[in-house]
Amino acid sequence: MNRLYCLLFLMMVVAACRKAYNPPAIANKNNYLVIEGQINTGNDSTIITLSRTVQLSAKSTVNPELGATVTVEDDQNNSYPLTEQGIGQYASPDLGISAGAKQCRLRVKTVNGKTYLSDFAEIKVSPPIDTVGFTVQTNGVLIYLSTHDVTNKSRYYRWDYRSTWIFHSYYDSYYKLVDGFPVYRFASEDVYYCWAHDTSSTIVLNSSAKLAQDVINQTTLAFLPSTSEKLEDRYSILVKQYAITPQAFDYFTILKKNTEQLGTVFDAQPSQLLSNIKCISDPAEPAIGYITAGTVTQKRIYIDSRLLPAWKPYTFYEQYGCPMDEVVIGSPDERAYYFGGNPPNYLPLTAPNVASERICVDCTLRGTKTEPIFWKIDE
Repeated sequence: MNRLYCLLFLMMVVAACRKAYNPPAIANKNNYLVIEGQINTGNDSTIITLSRTVQLSAKSTVNPELGATVTVEDDQNNSYPLTEQGIGQYASPDLGISAGAKQCRLRVKTVNGKTYLSDFAEIKVSPPIDTVGFTVQTNGVLIYLSTHDVTNKSRYYRWDYRSTWIFHSYYDSYYKLVDGFPVYRFASEDVYYCWAHDTSSTIVLNSSAKLAQDVINQTTLAFLPSTSEKLEDRYSILVKQYAITPQAFDYFTILKKNTEQLGTVFDAQPSQLLSNIKCISDPAEPAIGYITAGTVTQKRIYIDSRLLPAWKPYTFYEQYGCPMDEVVIGSPDERAYYFGGNPPNYLPLTAPNVASERICVDCTLRGTKTEPIFWKIDE
């Protein structure tokens, strides 16, 4: 019995000795420049994103660098300016890089007077994409890509993509509101069908360096679960392919491990990123990022729901919950509660006295009514 009391006492002492540990990195106030993007030397746009690091404890993770001067320089002493687009993006639709150029680099001058310069990056030529396809699995759709380079010069690849899909709101609305009163909605004012977009959130890499031939066969790009709203009607994915150097491949591999593969004791430990960007006005200040250069190849495919099993998507609206309420039109107070404000909290549905929350009725709160110019291609 005494042993039991001793054991309980020891456990209480150990528990009492515990205290929270806040690593110094949480309070770190470093404000380093982050430079992201590729110098596209073909007909594709060059978009460079500049931002600043934030504290781990910060509520906002978005800290764009505004007002910078950004230029691309080639090894033929030519300079190509980028135009500020807002939200930290600097772009050019077509740089028109000199045909004789073999290397490019990026120069950034910030509003605080500091200048950052990347190393010269080899201009890599991306081969065409052979195939972007998909396979239907029991729990969703796997999207893959195949490519090859007959010259065996690419070897190291990176991909990103932009997704587009059509969706509809939970309820259809036959009425709009004018001064708080339901008025019949014209067909051109429909807010039931919209299009939504997003971009790849993971780093997709592969290499044929260990193979005899420069061939990438069905590397996985993305997986869409069967419950995804994206598969409810029609989905499109535009894939862009970049050939990169071995050094850039190592950088993105470490970045992928640091951002996507941490969280358990079995995952890879964080590693230091090897940037090719330096602050030449203050060599002691690090910069984060890796600039690559080259051409871009791309391919788009569509996935129609008629080609898939009769899956039931678990959409935003099922997660949100969209009750239907009856509105007493003759009651000013109740009408003001539902239909007051600009925009109103609720919208009428198939009858002027039946309504639901605006988010459940107006698809433009989550997407756009503008049909993409490519949407009807290959229908």
